[in-house]
This record gives sequence, C-alpha cells and structure tokens, in this order.
Amino acid sequence: MQQQDTAIPILPSRSLADTLSFYRRLGFDGEIHPAGNYAIIRRGTIELHFFTHLELRPAESSAMCYIRVSDAESLSRAFASAELPRRGIPRQDALEDKPWGMREFAVVDADGNLLRIGQTL
Repeated sequence: MQQQDTAIPILPSRSLADTLSFYRRLGFDGEIHPAGNYAIIRRGTIELHFFTHLELRPAESSAMCYIRVSDAESLSRAFASAELPRRGIPRQDALEDKPWGMREFAVVDADGNLLRIGQTL
C-alpha cells in the first residue's frame, strides 16, 4: 500500500502529561517519547505531535492547525462527551456551516492551541 502525503502539526505544551490527559478525554491515544520532551497522539487517522514549551502562555498562543475530516458532525459529538466549556481556555466551539463552504468547529486545548476541524460541504 502506497503511503499518502501527510502534514502533521507540532504544537507546544507546558506539560506533556497534562496534554495527553486532555486529549485522552477527546478519544486520542498516545505516549510521551522516552526522552520526555515530545509526545505523539492519534485518533483514527488524525495525528498530532507536541513539544515541551515551559514558558508558553495559553492566552497569548497563536499555535493552530486545521484538520480536514470526512464527518465533522460525528467528531464534534464525540468530542462533546468531554464536556468542554463554550468559552475560555480550554473550550469547544459549536459546529457551524461556514460561508466558505466548510462545516466546522474548533477546540482550544489547555495550552491555547487552536484545532479547527472541518469538512467540505
């Protein structure tokens, strides 16, 4: 089987253990690299990497990525089981059809990383 080209975001984390705990609530699984300063998590075909950034200020973070999926609604419902608030950090925004032709929602993790998740309408 031929491997598909893939881009994988590498996002900052103040605590990799806390980051893994947060994303496990969203259905991800992963581990911290034995060196202790890098983590890789996966949920189905979605893969995210994290590096330690001790000076990170979540409210000032501009780290983000876009994750294109085939079914944004079901993923939004699955993430909703984590019961994240709708405002602040962390949070999960509502699923909406956007004027640019995408159905999308967003999650902001405890480190201020923005994950915008969407599908083509």
